[in-house]
Amino acid sequence: METTIGAGDFKAKCLQILDAVAEQRASLVITKRGRPVAKLVPIQPETALFGAMAGSVRSEADSVSPLDVDWTAAQ
Repeated sequence: METTIGAGDFKAKCLQILDAVAEQRASLVITKRGRPVAKLVPIQPETALFGAMAGSVRSEADSVSPLDVDWTAAQ
């Protein structure tokens, strides 16, 4: 079950609540008169662009020499 907080309490403790959501990585539903009106969710941490694909490419030693397999092209 998601944590909920009233709009008045959220307004009074906004900065503390923002810090808690960021630290705990958990969402929070804000209600007004008992009805949900907004959802506060932590943003995903940014991943570094440089090096993000490291280790994802396989290198072949020789990609231009003829193959040792006989084949014919369809005509």
